[in-house]
Amino acid sequence: MIDLSQIPNLHVIDHPLIKTRMAKLRAVGTTPGEFRDHLGTIGRLMAYRVTEDLPLTELEVETPLEVMTGHQPARPVVVVSILRAGLGMVEPFQQLLPEAYFGHIGLARNEETLQPESYYCKLPPTLSEADVFLVDPMLATGNSSIEATSQLKAEGASRLRLVCLVSAPEGIQKYHEAHPDVPIYTAVVDRGLNEKGYIVPGLGDAGDRYFGTL
Repeated sequence: MIDLSQIPNLHVIDHPLIKTRMAKLRAVGTTPGEFRDHLGTIGRLMAYRVTEDLPLTELEVETPLEVMTGHQPARPVVVVSILRAGLGMVEPFQQLLPEAYFGHIGLARNEETLQPESYYCKLPPTLSEADVFLVDPMLATGNSSIEATSQLKAEGASRLRLVCLVSAPEGIQKYHEAHPDVPIYTAVVDRGLNEKGYIVPGLGDAGDRYFGTL
């Protein structure tokens, strides 16, 4: 039995609106269009929560009536998606953080070894000074997220957060062991992994359901 209480960097975002949308996201009869809508809504709710402690700096703002003090992010914000399912979480962050930079890491899972195989990496040049959010709907075995995080650290990222929708305890534990300094934000923690390394009860292949390639 995995004791997740021993992982201080784990944050489960428990919200009624996330729960109701998650039920619809999981349902086998949900169409690709509906799946994209529900994922986008959950993503926006999560983006709001995972950014609530971003540091700010002051700036002068001229309103129609007077000059006042406003605020802006103190550092650049970078959102990196793990292709291809992670693309579904890009738009929610774009809507809330239009000034953010975006990068992509392509990792394909070898279905025999369950290990990630890298095929693409394109990142903004601001990683070392930025708050970086690595987004992927599923944290299953943890292998892809671990590899992507390692690539980001190698490129200079130091203020990292992992954001996912559905997680397995096995993946959470393995990721934390590899990157104990990186907080994990998830909407739900499921029962575990099946013999093929898929999350159960899960929601199936997020990329296939998002893009309609079942």
